[in-house]
Amino acid sequence: MTDVTDKPVDVSANLAAIKARVRAAEAAAGREPGSAGLVAVSKTHGADEIRPALEAGHRMFGENRVQEAAGKWPALRKDFPDLVLHLIGPLQTNKVAQAVALFDVIQTVDRDKLARALAAEFARTGRDLPVFIQVNTGAEPQKAGILPDEADAFIRVCIEDHKLKVLGLMCIPPVEEEPALHFALLSKIAKRNGLSGLSMGMSGDFETAVRMGATHIRVGTAIFGARPALV
Repeated sequence: MTDVTDKPVDVSANLAAIKARVRAAEAAAGREPGSAGLVAVSKTHGADEIRPALEAGHRMFGENRVQEAAGKWPALRKDFPDLVLHLIGPLQTNKVAQAVALFDVIQTVDRDKLARALAAEFARTGRDLPVFIQVNTGAEPQKAGILPDEADAFIRVCIEDHKLKVLGLMCIPPVEEEPALHFALLSKIAKRNGLSGLSMGMSGDFETAVRMGATHIRVGTAIFGARPALV
């Protein structure tokens, strides 16, 4: 008997289905088509799995780890130079130079040491990337992100002191809690700080995120299938 897990994933078909659902969610929320950008999360998937999405015309992708991304994206970028690559995982300060050279957007600024290192690298290279500030809306000790009650001050420091190009805020809600509550909190913090970007919503809750104003949703499993087991 054939194991269903061995069934090939039709990335282009999955991508089209997700895009249709995003457009439907935008319409239901009275939003303009295309106002919620789809970040296709390709972490743990190889270049051969990513290429069908690129060939289907998709250009915005997300990766969690700098080292993993460095192994596959430079070659893909040669064939698709207009792609936009988001770093959506934690960034260590010793990887800042590599991340700035490789990515187009950094979504996980969450502490002053990192903001300072990014500002220095932007000044050194002249490559001034847009960033999101990650907010730990659930105040989970094991998760990255600035705490909600510290977010306002940190946002000001990033913009006024470090001169970062802050597009908005990003969050990853606790898995056992209602995501809408966390999306609402993120939106509230963004609004009072004059920020329009909201990176929120993943494979299981992106339609809720679109309804609540997400400008970027991060969908991986629903496009590329289950992540390969790490050896």
